[in-house]
Amino acid sequence: MCDEHIHQGLTHDPTMTRRSFGVSAAAAVALAAAPSFARADTKVVERDVDIKTADGTADAALFYPEGKGPWPAVLLWTDILGLRPVFRDMGRDLASQGYVVLIPNPFYRVQRAPVVSGSFDFNKPEDRNKVMPMAGTITQANSMADSVTYIAYLDTLPQTNKKKKAGVQGYCMGGPLTFRTAAAVPNRIGAAATFHGGGLVTDKPDSPHLLIPKMKCEAYCAVAANDDQREPESKNVLKNTFADNHLKARVEVYEGAQHGWSVKGSAVYNQASAERGWTNLTDLYKRDLA
Repeated sequence: MCDEHIHQGLTHDPTMTRRSFGVSAAAAVALAAAPSFARADTKVVERDVDIKTADGTADAALFYPEGKGPWPAVLLWTDILGLRPVFRDMGRDLASQGYVVLIPNPFYRVQRAPVVSGSFDFNKPEDRNKVMPMAGTITQANSMADSVTYIAYLDTLPQTNKKKKAGVQGYCMGGPLTFRTAAAVPNRIGAAATFHGGGLVTDKPDSPHLLIPKMKCEAYCAVAANDDQREPESKNVLKNTFADNHLKARVEVYEGAQHGWSVKGSAVYNQASAERGWTNLTDLYKRDLA
């Protein structure tokens, strides 16, 4: 699992196992905030919130348009570098289009966000050691429980339109978390999207793709070209599993785009592919959350 608004430069360590979120080569990256995608003129309210969970208190960022509302809800899962400015930019972008967006700190059990600051190079063991132990605190069971809590929290807000389905999206590490959310709250999630999701198909009993039978939503999976080169059969497993369960889904390889392409500030950021992915995401939400 691992990566990112979409991803502020997450790089994968080539020695990481699939269970540890998939392998991906990349260069050193900086965590300075990057400019966001162009937004509509809609003003957005941004709040830092604390949410009680079964394991403690999760810190999160909440975004919604100014005005009367209500609007459909979206849960956004970050990559392994966690909640930081580039994801806040994405939250504002999405909220400006008419959504209530919650971005939790996935590592709240360890520390509040930001969990990483300054420069970060996944090729350096000392940098990897800052995040890999935190990633190990996330399990299928506790992340699915968190998903239920976060959607329930969104549904308590007066800004949320509970008559509309909710969306969920995730980047690298957030890819498996997206699948878990769609499976944990199938009657609420109407659309799910992953971007360079790490480890969506594994040979483990908790492989995210095995949760597809529990989903009831349309899905969009954007696959990095180098991820596909390493595991060319994974996309077919996803396509077949969605089809076997009669779910509308699109699994697409982004040729020329490397793992992490969609996060501004990343050494592998690909603007054309990022904008294409954003368009596909917003089209998905317009179809299924309207």
